[in-house]
Amino acid sequence: MTFLNYLGFNQSEFLIIIFIVFIASIIRGFNGFGFSATCISGFSFILPAIEIVPIILMLEVFISVFMIPYIWSKIDWNFVFKLLIGIALGSPIGLYLLKYLSPETTHLSVCLIIIFFSILLMRGYTNKSINNDQSKIFTGVISGALNGLTTLGGMPVALFLLVTSIQPAIIRGSLAALFFLTDVYAFILSFFAGIVDMTTIYRTIPLIIILPIGVFIGNKFFIKSKEELYRKVVFYFLIVISIFGIFRIISSS
Repeated sequence: MTFLNYLGFNQSEFLIIIFIVFIASIIRGFNGFGFSATCISGFSFILPAIEIVPIILMLEVFISVFMIPYIWSKIDWNFVFKLLIGIALGSPIGLYLLKYLSPETTHLSVCLIIIFFSILLMRGYTNKSINNDQSKIFTGVISGALNGLTTLGGMPVALFLLVTSIQPAIIRGSLAALFFLTDVYAFILSFFAGIVDMTTIYRTIPLIIILPIGVFIGNKFFIKSKEELYRKVVFYFLIVISIFGIFRIISSS
């Protein structure tokens, strides 16, 4: 039995996964978010969802560590901690609503809302007045609830930061710090719940090597980009991921 057979992949599948992780790490290095959404979109053609989540959780923790040198001085810790308060409040709400709401319907609705607001923001809409503690906590509650329902919790946070016209470096740094803290917490819970097993670890180890290369390239793109370009890239990314999510839900129903 070869190493790839032990991991449950053939050579083509493994090369595709490497490519997806590489592209996703470039996106994360540039945006400060989007790694999980990109990987889930690609991995879903190869692996069942129950096997995707623990792999991505491990990769998210490592890619966040690799991003620290690039974003540490640009983190708005006030924003991060206020958002964490909201996420802590919103996550149980999302899990509770799972009993009564269809995750697919909610996912579809969120994707449509994300597309609408992304297009609105691309046309120049901003609102700096909502950049206050109450709005940050409320955004965290929405993010936590949606994460429990649909795993799309990062998108509302990105939209909130873009609406407030905060500098791209602060947006990127704060998002990366936020996801690092939430991913470490989720990984610890998953480990003790038995979701992360040795197969997950073996599958993840060869992929970790790719992460710093992708982050480095993404960071180079970010340094060379202007604020307007950064915002456009984020908007288009949110729209594309949302459209892909809609297509995936419709095709699986």
